Amino acid sequence: MQKSTNILQFLNDEGKIKVLPSPNRTKIPVLTYLAGKFEKGKKYSEKEVNHIINENHTFNDYFILRRLLVDYNLLIRTPDGGKYWVNEK
Repeated sequence: MQKSTNILQFLNDEGKIKVLPSPNRTKIPVLTYLAGKFEKGKKYSEKEVNHIINENHTFNDYFILRRLLVDYNLLIRTPDGGKYWVNEK
């Protein structure tokens, strides 16, 4: 997924998320950008999800990013949180 012009201000020079915007009009594109770092069709453990998120942001809060990816239905997870995957719809 390419960087959208409207989210560039939230990314550092390495393409890592440096701040999570508050309004949904910018938060959702940033989360969609992050979801694009996951391979479609692949199942991930929580540890793998945390690692990918940590590799793609700079503000040390993978918990909130993981929760928002699930809350906004960009990632789906099993009820026990054991497996995660990209929502392809």
